[in-house]
Amino acid sequence: MEKAKPFQISKKQVWDAFKKVTANRGAAGVDGQSVVEFEKDLCNNLYKLWNRLSSGSYFPLPVRRVEIPKGDGRMRPLGIPTVADRIAQMVVKQMLEPILEPQFHEDSYGYRPGKSAHEAIGVTRRRCWQRGWVLDLDIKGFFDNIDHELMMRAVRYHTDYRWVLLYVERWLKCPVQHPDGKIESRDKGTPQGGVVSPLLANLFLHYAFDMWMKKNFPSVPFERYADDVVCHCVSETHAKRLRVAIEKRLKECLLELHPEKTKIVFCKEQSKRGE
Repeated sequence: MEKAKPFQISKKQVWDAFKKVTANRGAAGVDGQSVVEFEKDLCNNLYKLWNRLSSGSYFPLPVRRVEIPKGDGRMRPLGIPTVADRIAQMVVKQMLEPILEPQFHEDSYGYRPGKSAHEAIGVTRRRCWQRGWVLDLDIKGFFDNIDHELMMRAVRYHTDYRWVLLYVERWLKCPVQHPDGKIESRDKGTPQGGVVSPLLANLFLHYAFDMWMKKNFPSVPFERYADDVVCHCVSETHAKRLRVAIEKRLKECLLELHPEKTKIVFCKEQSKRGE
């Protein structure tokens, strides 16, 4: 008879997570194991992962650091977990997402089921006709600078599942392996490239920005796609005041606005006839 596990994680949860992860394929992590190789000994690999997750003995391997080009010519750092770690993260994501989704702001569009960038662009376009001034926000190195203590406080507020809290904290603290093999420990941030990172990022900004805006600037419409935010203002003065207030708020959450990328823009052109 199999001994009862400390954490109630079913084999079906791990199987469902595996199917989601393999649908996305993705690159190998630090262990060099691809999805195809993982599938060669599928039953054994999934059983070992389930056993470690449900017993509390699961510890993730370092994430593999890679860089991909951004639209502005610079590079975006990604942290690629192993296939097994991606499956483990998906188990937690599928537990947390149904709890968090109903709480999220209607104008948060990034990495959410039923939401899209096209929808965010459509809403932004419509509101730009209603208000001529836009505050275009860019948070400097957002994913790399998320404070772990504040992040865990937000997760604890929504769940008391000990295994969810345990593994989220381990992923946050998981070190990074650079291309030269050097291992770097982390005391802040959640690496882009992780399965659970977008959900955690949305949760962090739900409190750092969305709910704060709703409370302090309820008349200011905005759209947020992950860490990109557009706020609609009635005048340049209004936009400048809002920028100062948001800068102060983000500083309280140990984040900062990107000084060059954050802009105040007039987005309505008037014709000679005043149309």
